[in-house]
Amino acid sequence: MNKVLILGAGLVAKPMVGYMLQNGIDVMVASPMKDRADEMINGNPLGKSLDWSMDDTETLDKLVSEYDITVSLLPYRFHTDVANICIRNKKPLVTTSYVQPGIKALDSEARSAGIILLNEIGLDPGIDHMTAMKVIDHIHDRGGKVEEFYSMCGALPAPEDAGNPLKYKFSWSPKGVVLASRNGALYLKKGERVIIKPEYLFRDLFRYDFPGVGEMEVYPNRDSISYIEIYSIPEVSTMFRGTFRFKGWCETLDAMKTLNMLDDSIIDYTGMDYSGFLAERAGLGKNDLRNKVAQKLGISEKSIAIESIEWLGFFDNEQMNYGNTTPFEITSDRMIGKMMLTDNERDMVVMQHIFLAAWPDGRKEVIKSSMVDFGSPDTNTAIARTVALPSSIAVKMILEKKINLTGVHIPVVPEIYNPVLDELKTLGIEMKEEYGLPEKEINIRQDLLSPPEGGLIQ
Repeated sequence: MNKVLILGAGLVAKPMVGYMLQNGIDVMVASPMKDRADEMINGNPLGKSLDWSMDDTETLDKLVSEYDITVSLLPYRFHTDVANICIRNKKPLVTTSYVQPGIKALDSEARSAGIILLNEIGLDPGIDHMTAMKVIDHIHDRGGKVEEFYSMCGALPAPEDAGNPLKYKFSWSPKGVVLASRNGALYLKKGERVIIKPEYLFRDLFRYDFPGVGEMEVYPNRDSISYIEIYSIPEVSTMFRGTFRFKGWCETLDAMKTLNMLDDSIIDYTGMDYSGFLAERAGLGKNDLRNKVAQKLGISEKSIAIESIEWLGFFDNEQMNYGNTTPFEITSDRMIGKMMLTDNERDMVVMQHIFLAAWPDGRKEVIKSSMVDFGSPDTNTAIARTVALPSSIAVKMILEKKINLTGVHIPVVPEIYNPVLDELKTLGIEMKEEYGLPEKEINIRQDLLSPPEGGLIQ
């Protein structure tokens, strides 16, 4: 019988454990959160759990040797260490994380060991790769070229549960979500490189009306240009990857960045309240703080950003109970404390690809690929499902010898993406593709990308 070792019992693990057990696969969940692992196994005789942490590499080596395949759902910094143990034991590894440089360097060793180290097989990265490559290969196989490519994704609360001024709630990795707001961005627009500095990230926006969801804002997601090589589309003139948010998040996070609320400097905040923290960050006095902050930002006191900062309690005299810490920790802790998705609320994953294809006869065609997936309070969140199930399917297919690649891979080849997407469809996760659309269906105003302030065009 096939046996799978899952390292970690975080939010993504639950759908994976359920999938494995339903498919008659033995599972061992090794995690410091053993109680949580036991809840996922729910008494199924095929499931086992172990109280384990990455400090115990001797036990990990033994576990890897005893199981047919390992899935690392640990923090990304541990993946390379796990990969080395998998290579030593000649056992394949699957992760949902971006390929780490340390893992990328193990390609030849993994090939020599006859195993695959499969990464980026979740949602984003994961489903985005697979569904994009399906259309790109369709275009290339017919002699066409990809002139423009836009890919947007967002993990959000369902519209009916987006009930705060930011219109956002955390469904997983909340610190990571806030941390990502400090990034800059790089993309290609009509053949020119556009660099957005971190402080201007949330000012480089356009609006997009997603069918069945409504209007959302899109801001650029890190380095889009690197995907030209990953997706083998050197002919592309516009390459843009973005993040979906409802109106409220971008304006508020932009204000927080301007007010230095996300900095990493360590400061002694002993005895300080939240309004004192905000005043210190903004370089203002505490009196009439709301008005002073609005003036500093150059916005109305009735703006979404001011309402959000007030809703989060940063104008309050409540004691913070911190000593030496960073503004980022205070701000992110406050957001997490008030913005976690609750058990009776739904989350939502929205993904949209838009391609402009050019054909040898001179025709041009817009192709759209769209997905919206809602979570259920009774079962799993949409983000957990869409991250866990692609990797779960890949694990099963590696065990069944339906994926026979060796070395370091991400799911951009047909041998991986075709069978995984086919099975995801049976589980209700599918991108709906529309072909033959006119150019106006791109529906993204180029003049809204890269405003002069904060945008450097090369």
